Amino acid sequence: MKTLEDLFEHQLKDLYSAEDQLMEALPKMVKNAKDKKLKKAFEDHLEETKEHKKRIKNICEKLGIEPTGEKCKAMEGLIKEAESFLEEDTDDDVLNAGLIAEAQRVEHYEISGYGTAVRYARELGHDEIANTLQKTLNEEYDADKKLNQMAEGRLNEEAIS
Repeated sequence: MKTLEDLFEHQLKDLYSAEDQLMEALPKMVKNAKDKKLKKAFEDHLEETKEHKKRIKNICEKLGIEPTGEKCKAMEGLIKEAESFLEEDTDDDVLNAGLIAEAQRVEHYEISGYGTAVRYARELGHDEIANTLQKTLNEEYDADKKLNQMAEGRLNEEAIS
């Protein structure tokens, strides 16, 4: 990598891989969630994730980039950690609280990645692309906020006793 444009391309491929891996992992979270609202939140985020991946693919097409070929090792690690948690023998309420924690780790990673990509796109003069990435970034913030509200509103409390 020699330029910011090269680094931006790398970031886009990394995000594409992250979204792709998350599309495979979210159904497991849906299946394991014991709370109906949490299950629905994961289902909704799966649909958003499909849209996020499609947006990155469209961005890459505009830039003449092939989005595949990169493996996001961070997302791979986050998903392995979540899968390891799912293998634990946990009470249903603790499982729900733990699933939120695992999902928020993923959201925070995505927020970081999309924030960086937005900044790079703006600095490189790709304003339309930056706006598209910002839309995804806003959705990732919203997903994190919803998870936080569920945790603080009820699910963490249910796991106390």
